Amino acid sequence: MELLIVGTLDGQIGAASKIAISHGGHVSITETVEEGLAFLRSGKTIELVMIDVKLDIHTFISSLESERINALVVAAGVSTNPTLAVKAIKAGAKEYIPLPPDPEMIGAVLAAATRENHALIYGDKKTEEVLKLAKQVAPSEASILLTGESGTGKEIFSRFVHDNSKRANNKFVAVNCAAIPETLLESELFGYEKGAFTGAVARRIGKFEEASEGTLLLDEISEMDIKIQAKLLRAIQEKEIDRIGGKSPIKVNTRIIATSNRNLEAEVERGAFRQDLYYRLNVINIEIPSLKDRPNDIPVLAKHFVKKYSEMNDIGIKPLTEEAEKKLLSYLWPGNVRELENTIHRAVLVSTGEEIGEGAIILSHPNLVVNNQEAVSGGEFQLSTMADMERNLIIDTLKHTLGNRTNAANILGISIRTLRNKLKQYQDGGFDVPEANG
Repeated sequence: MELLIVGTLDGQIGAASKIAISHGGHVSITETVEEGLAFLRSGKTIELVMIDVKLDIHTFISSLESERINALVVAAGVSTNPTLAVKAIKAGAKEYIPLPPDPEMIGAVLAAATRENHALIYGDKKTEEVLKLAKQVAPSEASILLTGESGTGKEIFSRFVHDNSKRANNKFVAVNCAAIPETLLESELFGYEKGAFTGAVARRIGKFEEASEGTLLLDEISEMDIKIQAKLLRAIQEKEIDRIGGKSPIKVNTRIIATSNRNLEAEVERGAFRQDLYYRLNVINIEIPSLKDRPNDIPVLAKHFVKKYSEMNDIGIKPLTEEAEKKLLSYLWPGNVRELENTIHRAVLVSTGEEIGEGAIILSHPNLVVNNQEAVSGGEFQLSTMADMERNLIIDTLKHTLGNRTNAANILGISIRTLRNKLKQYQDGGFDVPEANG
């Protein structure tokens, strides 16, 4: 957990730092907004910024947003003037922490910032086999390609690889290639020099440099534009990158883990992915099974999410009834672990009584329920092929959103680009697709 303190905190820096360190945090300190921004631009990975409420929080957060620097910002101060706290929240701070700091409050903020959803929870033999392979190859320097459906937890598995590698004490940096527009992804990966383009007000270190000596996760790499793929290939082969606007190459030592929910060999065949890059990335391939294929993970994960969201919403932890567990096991989970998590979060909030019953388990696609014994045994499902089920799911979701592509992609847990590619395939195949409405 990396914490940056910006400002003097009216002499309470020592107390706040001590509490953060006691919770496993590493603390860096700058005095001004300008120094804080310069520290973040240098490529330091910071998960939480605690800024003095008397500083210009609006300018600080606006700069973070315009320069695409991701960090959770909380304001802190000894002032009893509620106006300052309200102003800080309006400027974009997520919390206001009164000083002197309360250990429990800072502990809760630190816990939120460390994103506890990275925990790897499992109970199925198939998952255990995947983890065994991941642990075996983790100490190597080879690039690793993690493949599997959207929502299976590929990022969590990639963190497991990093944590079991020789680079575990260095940085793990993740880039979601599907979430960043093509025009911005190059600068995000490779950085830029001041004045390289309009808006480049200062040098920005890219993710490749930031992850040097550590691990860089390229999440959903199949969404990367083929022009950027060429520059990525050079970075991997030559172990050097060029910042945009830079005058000389910069040496890096970055281990690459890439993920994809597509068949990259098929993407190579249709010219959407470079074959030479595919071979560079696919030194070791780890396939993450769909949730329906590792059914013994379902009750274990469900109980984990019940505890997580009960505590998050300050609700007493309730057990799942036997009927509720059976309902979870009888579903095909097209959205995998991500969909299970959302389902349990909803169940925690809507359940009444002393237990979470079957009625609180609200499934997004009830037509994907099968005989429970088939689901548990992993037998052949006779409903239709997975491709047919995926197509029906996507088109049904689009109908539900009245053709709104953005909303449908969010519900399905895929990028808008992936959705559009799927829809083009369906249209080319003669299937009716709802007209676009956003």
